[in-house]
Amino acid sequence: MQRRYLALWFPFLATDRLHRLQVLQAGAGPDERPLVVVEKERGALRLADCDRRAVALGLTRGLTLADARARIPELAIAEADPAADVRFLERLAGLCDRFTPLVALDQPHGLVLDISGCAHLFGGEAALRQEIGIRLRRLGLQLRASIAGTPEAARALARFGDCAVSPPGGDAERTRLLPVAVLEAPPETILALSRAGLKTLADLAARPSGTLSARFGEALARRLRRILGHEDVRITPLRPPPDCMVERHFPEPLQDTDGLEAIVLRLLDEAARILELRGEGGRAFEISFFRSDGAVRRLALETGRPSRDTAAILRLYRERVETLADPLDPGFGFDAIRLAVPVCEALATSQTSLDGRAVMDEAVADLVDRLVARFGRDRVLRFVARDSHHPEREAGAVPAAGMPAAAQPWPEPEPGEPPARPLQLFEPPQPVETLAEVPDGPPLRFRWRRVLHEIARAEGPERIAPEWWRDGPDEPTRDYYRVEDAQGRRFWLFRAGLYERESAEPRWFLHGLFA
Repeated sequence: MQRRYLALWFPFLATDRLHRLQVLQAGAGPDERPLVVVEKERGALRLADCDRRAVALGLTRGLTLADARARIPELAIAEADPAADVRFLERLAGLCDRFTPLVALDQPHGLVLDISGCAHLFGGEAALRQEIGIRLRRLGLQLRASIAGTPEAARALARFGDCAVSPPGGDAERTRLLPVAVLEAPPETILALSRAGLKTLADLAARPSGTLSARFGEALARRLRRILGHEDVRITPLRPPPDCMVERHFPEPLQDTDGLEAIVLRLLDEAARILELRGEGGRAFEISFFRSDGAVRRLALETGRPSRDTAAILRLYRERVETLADPLDPGFGFDAIRLAVPVCEALATSQTSLDGRAVMDEAVADLVDRLVARFGRDRVLRFVARDSHHPEREAGAVPAAGMPAAAQPWPEPEPGEPPARPLQLFEPPQPVETLAEVPDGPPLRFRWRRVLHEIARAEGPERIAPEWWRDGPDEPTRDYYRVEDAQGRRFWLFRAGLYERESAEPRWFLHGLFA
């Protein structure tokens, strides 16, 4: 399939953003003064951007603010905020996401959409271009849009040409008469080309490619080939395309929030049929609500295992909606809803075991999914084994709904032996006072929390050396003992430091309690 791209260019993005912000502010009326955006450059304030009225009065980028005020005293002035411009451009990319999931930023102040295979859903390429233009102009934005067979050709036509739609295979014909400035090369390169009499792309295309590469570099020759449509490089979208995606578009904006759940259920049923044919299940689900005013709300759901159970996923959706700090507001209505499954995994048909363990595992997994949907993935954790012999590092907590990491098996206890590790560990270990027969032997008694414990039985030592790559060379060696006092309580004690080798007076600590 031949690729097709739609390039959007917003020549007054910064000032249009400020005008829109002014209109949205409560009680703020439209400002009829010409608006300029200034930034400090080499110690002087210069114009970084101008709105249409300022351009019509002769102001241009790069002009000093003093000169601009001398020409037009009643200027409206705002400071440049490139980060805010990028965030606004990303919001516009989210608006365009309803037309195609492949949307990329095209700096400065532009977007590129890969519309291959989806233009017919909107009545053709010309109709799609017109609909996107109408939606963006409703937001008060000035834009130019062109469609071509490569991203560079579409960008060149949008920013330097007047062709709305270049037919397949017609990029070279439509772009040949564009000026060499479309190459966006350094100013000295453009000046050298003009002095050589090469003023249009047709002049450059008539020259051997090797000559251009030798004189001006391969980058210029490569960009020329891409603008002429001879070489295509795919765009890198802001959001990776999902493994599965279904959506609904409405002829009239949907304002009835009570009907949203029924639409979400139909989308889940449709996605489940697609996943069943593939033998897969989803691990992550994202529901996008596109409002008619350009705003986009997205709800992300996660499951602890691959799933295509629509009832279970719908319960997660309800939990998520109930916990939203900012409820779903249709505004002037939703005109599109999309369900995307970004992560899919193989899912075979489950068979319930005779002992019912599969049913129990599924119930626990459903509970985890509901807790994650209500409290967030970072607040529902599970324990995993770590590859370490250090007691504090043998286990770690990870999000229960996260992707499973490489499984480290839990150490199996010896058959018939008591547990080697207690159920409760103190962090940090608590110091105790002890009395031992010999400095490197087990304790006879110890005092913890003002209570004296007489040792009836002791087992050990289990020597655990420090992990020098983490703890450093000065961390002492530990000798652990499992001890039981006269009342039958069992403790896990260790002596920090080897007697007369690492410490003259080793210290004792209580690290854990056995059940």
